[in-house]
Amino acid sequence: MSVIRAKVAGRALGAGDRLPSIRSLATTMGVSPSTIVEAYDRLAAEGLIRARRGSGFYVSPTSMPPLALAEAEPRRDREVDPFWVSRQSLDADAAVPKPGCGWLPPEWMPEAGLRRAARALARADDSLLTNYGSTRGASVLRRLLLARLAEDAIEASVDQLMLTGSGTQATDLVCRFLLRPGDTVLVDDPCYFNFRALLRAHQARIVGVPYTPSGPDVARFEQILASERPRLYITNSALHNPTGATLSLQTAHRLLTAAGAHDLTIIEDDIFGDFEPERSPRLAALDGLTRVIRIGSFSKTLSASVRCGYIAARADWVEHLVDLQVATSFGGPGPVATEIIAKVLAGGSYRKHMDELRQKLTRMRREVARKLQALGIEPWLMPRGGFFLWCRLAGAQDATAVARAALEENVVLAPGNVFSVSQTASNFMRFNVAQMDDPRMWDAMRRVLKATSRRRC
Repeated sequence: MSVIRAKVAGRALGAGDRLPSIRSLATTMGVSPSTIVEAYDRLAAEGLIRARRGSGFYVSPTSMPPLALAEAEPRRDREVDPFWVSRQSLDADAAVPKPGCGWLPPEWMPEAGLRRAARALARADDSLLTNYGSTRGASVLRRLLLARLAEDAIEASVDQLMLTGSGTQATDLVCRFLLRPGDTVLVDDPCYFNFRALLRAHQARIVGVPYTPSGPDVARFEQILASERPRLYITNSALHNPTGATLSLQTAHRLLTAAGAHDLTIIEDDIFGDFEPERSPRLAALDGLTRVIRIGSFSKTLSASVRCGYIAARADWVEHLVDLQVATSFGGPGPVATEIIAKVLAGGSYRKHMDELRQKLTRMRREVARKLQALGIEPWLMPRGGFFLWCRLAGAQDATAVARAALEENVVLAPGNVFSVSQTASNFMRFNVAQMDDPRMWDAMRRVLKATSRRRC
């Protein structure tokens, strides 16, 4: 394949030219004819060459040099908004340091367990490999999730739980169900930037409530509910994104009391819950899934490639959400994904994997905090767990300017205002400690901070 690509790129083979026959190229390269057949078939699948029945293989008229076939680089000049960090992180080359991204490095994930589960698929029924997912998702994974909810003191029945394609899709389905364009939605300030991006897509009016080390500012929360009458509140209770803070029991009680008084529905995103050393209060447990909707997924702990989320809510709401998922995705998540996740969770290795992750992250948080402090960057607090540090830059440095300058050094950072509804986090930045063991990244950070500080002066 490389030989053919090189010949096309070097114009030794042009559009419409006939490739050597399978037998002659096999003889020339000293490989079996089946190897040439496989290579030609793959190149044809890529669109570089075309097969003509009874005539052979020809260079496609629309073939392009490899450089033109490469994926376009992310736009660096676009506005730094809630989509900016996502697009830069997702589209950047794998070798680019990404301390601004929201996931763990591949080598930190349970690769061996995932491979064992994937190999087991070879012995699975044909239906698992070819059929649509059922409307509520695989029953084996739902049973495992019900047991996990019980560990959080959330008593849910089988008709209160459904699987989704991802945690983001779970939030999207709830927003489709509850919101109409122009409805007011309350979020933390700062909050996960994709909450803001998703709500913009739903044409919601977004209001922020200041976030403290023990949860949202309760007095301000109560004022907003009285004056703005939001339809929905979206939050992380455990290891809040981006701050790493944890909701206190007292704050949780007051939030639920206020929500009940103002008929507010709450989405509690628990995607980081398994990173906690000890479980903190959960709104869904205190509320009993009356007005709190619990969502989650395993993209942070198992795999962002094998995606699956879930929703736990009132049974009558789940019925409507299932219909919405059928309308938008024609069924629940794919059986292959749910089977892999179920096998990893049921195999006994998941708890050990999470124990190791928590220990490793504890060391990394301390080490990264120390290195950041040496650069004049101070953590807002030291989280109980997880991989985020919410930090204040030295002086009055603008995080957006720092992030833009870092991108020129091929480092993806997450400036504070992409998380802030009020745009009051201009000198804050979120760092992913698991993505910060590359010496090149630290060298680039020093250069960028020095350059932007000089520019500001």
